Amino acid sequence: MLGFLVLFDSCGTVSLTGRRQLTAIPSDQMIMLGKDTYEQVLKEESLSNNREYTRMVHEAGTRVTGAVESYMRENGMGHRIGEFEWEFRLIADDVLNAWCLPGGKIAFYEGIMPLCSDENGVAVVMAHEIAHVVARHGNERLSQQLAVQLGGIALSEALETQKESTRQMAMLAFGIGSQVGLVLPYSRVHEKEADEMGLYFMAMAGYDPSKAPEFWERMKQRQQEPLPEFLSTHPNPDTRIRNINNHLLRAMEYYNNSR
Repeated sequence: MLGFLVLFDSCGTVSLTGRRQLTAIPSDQMIMLGKDTYEQVLKEESLSNNREYTRMVHEAGTRVTGAVESYMRENGMGHRIGEFEWEFRLIADDVLNAWCLPGGKIAFYEGIMPLCSDENGVAVVMAHEIAHVVARHGNERLSQQLAVQLGGIALSEALETQKESTRQMAMLAFGIGSQVGLVLPYSRVHEKEADEMGLYFMAMAGYDPSKAPEFWERMKQRQQEPLPEFLSTHPNPDTRIRNINNHLLRAMEYYNNSR
């Protein structure tokens, strides 16, 4: 009961989208986790020697984070800027990936750079990953997992007097249901939200948001046959591109104001 009360007392609102969210983990703990994880990755991986790729990552990161901090100052969120110690690293690995950890620790892999094509493409990915951090999606994901664990404990206690076979079937159903009905849908919500916010952030930084659908079209061509959307952590590629196009008009306003 105490755990559920803590969870219900930890609701907030995501800037730019207005979505209500659950963030039950203290921010300083999330930042420390992000920093420790980043340091461990950099110990195990080699940094890229490609100067042009490295320059594009650093330039896009600096411009987008600068625009994000300006937006936060102008919209009553200046107190949050201290959460971020931005770092941008390019890892020498032919993996089609990029990520950003709590606290603003960002990594690109060389494998995604040809798909980005130019600095504007890098900004699409950079702004998307930064949006995850600004929206505290990592905190929300851990909070959801905590809520699922509490629900599983409560169910197990409620079934304590039932037969073992009944308890096993009920817990299996709960596990599958929580994944398909809660965890995966929220993951897709996070991706959709990061797409929208990232579109605005890159536009605020002076990058053309109309190029974003082109990047995701290229990404779509590189992907293998996707899972059905309800079993996937990410939106269907066509759904993703359609959602981005729906937000382009507002993004272009930010872009025009930045020039």
